[in-house]
Amino acid sequence: MFTEGFKRYFTNTSWLMAERVIRMVVAFFVGIYVARYLGPQKFGLLNYALSFVGLFSPIAFLGLDEIVIRDLVKDSRWKEKILGSAFVLKIIGAVLAIVLMGIALQLIPNDRYTIFLILIIASGLFLHPFNVIDFYFKSQVLAKYAVTAMLCAFLFSSAFKLSLVAMRASLVWFAWASVMESLILSSSLVFLYRSQNHTPLKWQFRKSTAMNLLQNAWPVMLSGILIMVYLRIDQVMIKQMLNNESVGNYAAAASLSGACYFVSMAITLSLFPAVIRAKNMGPAYYHRKLQHLYDLMVWLSLAIALPVSIFAQELVVLFFGDAYSKAGPVLAIHIWATLFFSLMVASEKWLLAENLTKLLFYRTLVGAVGNVLLNLILIPAYGIIGAAISTVLAQFVVSYVYDLFHRSTLISFKMKSRAFLPIHLIRTLSRMSDERSW
Repeated sequence: MFTEGFKRYFTNTSWLMAERVIRMVVAFFVGIYVARYLGPQKFGLLNYALSFVGLFSPIAFLGLDEIVIRDLVKDSRWKEKILGSAFVLKIIGAVLAIVLMGIALQLIPNDRYTIFLILIIASGLFLHPFNVIDFYFKSQVLAKYAVTAMLCAFLFSSAFKLSLVAMRASLVWFAWASVMESLILSSSLVFLYRSQNHTPLKWQFRKSTAMNLLQNAWPVMLSGILIMVYLRIDQVMIKQMLNNESVGNYAAAASLSGACYFVSMAITLSLFPAVIRAKNMGPAYYHRKLQHLYDLMVWLSLAIALPVSIFAQELVVLFFGDAYSKAGPVLAIHIWATLFFSLMVASEKWLLAENLTKLLFYRTLVGAVGNVLLNLILIPAYGIIGAAISTVLAQFVVSYVYDLFHRSTLISFKMKSRAFLPIHLIRTLSRMSDERSW
């Protein structure tokens, strides 16, 4: 029984990981192809519109994802009421997000064409409620259905973008491409859901169920808003303070450094279960394994960041072309955010394991506010290079300095500090080779 259960969950996780890898690789190269075609100005405008909508998307999502999955896992017999209530809530959330977006567009100066692009992309939020089917598949350990739908939509959208480049299409069509992906995803999810002898027509809205979902989800929604501010606000602020071309150059640099983030996420996802298992073998062994993870994150990130920083200009021109040459100095700085991002990902798992989830929220709040304030100071003075500096400093504070101000995270701060010492790395590698495995 255990073996069958383990195999089922392992297969489920493998489907999810495969989808992430395929999406990352395809999105990276298709993104480069689109960027080279559009040029810095149009590419910057597209990324600005996507980032602007992204700031409001957590309101449409309402933080329901994990809550709905949790409730379906507890008792799937109530799936019609849970899915129906979540579906209606997400429709309300999409309407609220669009209304707030409209108010923001009245307050923030944008030309009519930019507003048109934003509204096209925002229309995709009305298709997101059908993603509750994805929650059902995940709750039943049927990730292959959700992954099939997501890959179908993503690959079709990617092919559509490539065809747009071949046809020399206008920028508006690239905005519609994101909506098309949402449409195909929703249609695929409904089709696969019906193939399992289910139908959305049986979903039921229950006020009590909806209120219970909202009561549990609102802190997650607030965290989602902060995360999106933390991740997206730089491109929005660059557009408002500088111009579209600056956004395009910054987005090009950020996409190259962002591709390196997956390495840290994949390693943490693979190794952290071993850290959790070590917790049952005593504090000393547990902390040693955690230290190994921090050491690996730091020095692997350094091994990536140093050569990328040195050859930043050459890499930008190689991938994006001479038109994006201004992105070179930005990448040389922005890539160092990878170092602190890797520590943040590893310590996030540790905070969850130690049931310190409140600190995750406060840490994200500090990062979001800090990033905005730093951008306000550094972008007017140094342009997009200032935005890159802001990102690195915000990551540094969130992933490292923040731990110094909480008694419960001081031990993590000490471990991270030791991870930067070369002599400690040598000792760690020696111990790891002696232990032979995680």
